[in-house]
Amino acid sequence: MRRLFDIAVVAVVFTSLLNRVAAADNWPQWRGPNGNGTAAAGDYPLKFSSTENVAWKADVPGRGNSTPVVWGDHIFVTCGIDGQDSALCFSTAGKELWRKALGPERAGRHRNGTGANSSPVCDGRNVIVYFKSGMLACFDFAGNEKWKTNLQERFGKDTMWFDMGTSPVLAAGNVVVAVVQEGDSYLVAFQPDTGEVAWKTARKYECPPESDQTYSTPHVAKLDGREVIVTWGADHLTGHDAATGKFLWECGDFNPNKNSHWRTISSTSVSDGMAVVGYGRGEFLVGVRASGEGDITKSARLWEKNGKGQSTDVPTPVTVDGKAIVLNDGGHITCYDIKTGEERWSADLPKNRNKYYASPILAGNKLFCTREDGVIFVGEVDDKGYKQLAENDMGEHIIPTPVLVNNGLLVRTDGHLYWIAASQEK
Repeated sequence: MRRLFDIAVVAVVFTSLLNRVAAADNWPQWRGPNGNGTAAAGDYPLKFSSTENVAWKADVPGRGNSTPVVWGDHIFVTCGIDGQDSALCFSTAGKELWRKALGPERAGRHRNGTGANSSPVCDGRNVIVYFKSGMLACFDFAGNEKWKTNLQERFGKDTMWFDMGTSPVLAAGNVVVAVVQEGDSYLVAFQPDTGEVAWKTARKYECPPESDQTYSTPHVAKLDGREVIVTWGADHLTGHDAATGKFLWECGDFNPNKNSHWRTISSTSVSDGMAVVGYGRGEFLVGVRASGEGDITKSARLWEKNGKGQSTDVPTPVTVDGKAIVLNDGGHITCYDIKTGEERWSADLPKNRNKYYASPILAGNKLFCTREDGVIFVGEVDDKGYKQLAENDMGEHIIPTPVLVNNGLLVRTDGHLYWIAASQEK
C-alpha cells in the first residue's frame, strides 16, 4: 500500500514538472503564461533587426494590434481581412496553416486602433478570439469552428468611445470576457468546448463621463486559496470567484473628485497577493492587497504614488518576486517594492517623440520594452538598476506586446510576423 502511495506522489510531481515545462514552451495569452508580464528564463536574442537573426518572416494580411499566442507548433493571430473579422494560424516555421472569416469587421477609430485589438487565448485544445464587433469565437487547432456568439447582439450594445482593448482570459476552466463600459457592464464566462454560458455577473458603477470605460484585461490569480478574477475599471478594482462569478470584494476611492475622461487602459498586474494599479491617465499608481470581503478600500490600499513618471497610462507593469517594474508611455522605467511602494531604482530609455503602447516583458533578468516606431530595447535588471544591452530597430510600427517563448522572440508589426532567434555566433 505504501508503495502505491509513493508511486502516486511521484506521478503527481512528474505531472507538475511536465506542466511547468509546457508553460515555458507556450504563450497562451497576452502577457505570458502567468499573465504578469514574465517569460521563462532562456537564451533569448538580445540583438536583432528586421534582417539580423531573423529565422523567418511572414505576411499578416490585415491590421490588428492583438498579441499572437503560441501553443506547441501553432501560432494564432487575429486581424481584419477585406472587411471581415479574421483568425489565422501559422506554424512555428512561419507557414500559414489556415485562416477563417467570422463576419463584418468594425474598424478602429483611434489612429492606433483596429477592430482586432483583443488578443486570443488558448487552453491547449481550443483558441478563443474576440473582436471590436463583439464577435467571440472558438476554433480547434485544425481551424474547425466549434462555436461563436456576438456579445453585443446578445447582451447589449458597445458604448465605448474608442476601440475594444480587453482580451479574454481563462479562469476555472472557462473563458471569461470583461465588458466594462458606460451603462450595462458585466463579466461573462463561457465553457470553451461548448460555448454555453457558465455564469454572468453584473459589474456596474456610476462614474463621470468616460471614466466608466476600460480597455484593460482582467488578471486571474490564486488569492486566499482560490482562483480570483481581478478586474480594473470604472474607478474600481474588484475580485470575483473564478468558478462562479460571485462578487468577493471591491476597492474604490480611485476618483474621489469625480474627474471625467479617466478611462483606463493599463491593466492591473497581480503578484505576491498585491495588485498594482495605474490610473488618472498616468498620474497615480497604487498598491492594493487583493484580499478580503466586501468593501476593502480602507484596509487594502497600502501605498500610492502621485506624479508624472511614477505611473503608467497604457503599458501594464511587470509584477514578480516582490517587485513591480513600471514602464510609462514616455520610456521612464521605475522598479518598486510591491508591498511597500518603496522605489528601488529608476531609469530612462532614450528620448523620442514616439510612445510605448506595448507592455514590457521580463525574461529572467532581461527586460524587453517596445516603442511604437518599432524599436525594441533590451536591458538587464537587478536590485540596483537597469543596464541597457541593445537598441533594436525593426523598421515597422509596433503596438502588440512581443512574445518570448522557446528561446525565441515573436514580434508582430503592422504587416508581418517575425521569428527572431538567438545568434549562433559565440
